Amino acid sequence: MAKTIQVRDVDDDTHRVLTARAEAAGLSLSQYLRREFRWMVGQPTVAEVLDRAERRPIAVDAEVVVAAVRSGRERL
Repeated sequence: MAKTIQVRDVDDDTHRVLTARAEAAGLSLSQYLRREFRWMVGQPTVAEVLDRAERRPIAVDAEVVVAAVRSGRERL
């Protein structure tokens, strides 16, 4: 079920920019903000990315890393 969000105390400059962007996209301000909200929730936060990275099992072979670095240097 759809929910309503009300944002108070938006400064004039912010409102003006958002309205202009919505107009440029051919959308109402509400449509534009819904689209932006959907995009925002699709992007992980830094904390979420770091949490995923910490849970990912990674085995690093130092010899493989050194060989890759040396190989890259040789190409220069």
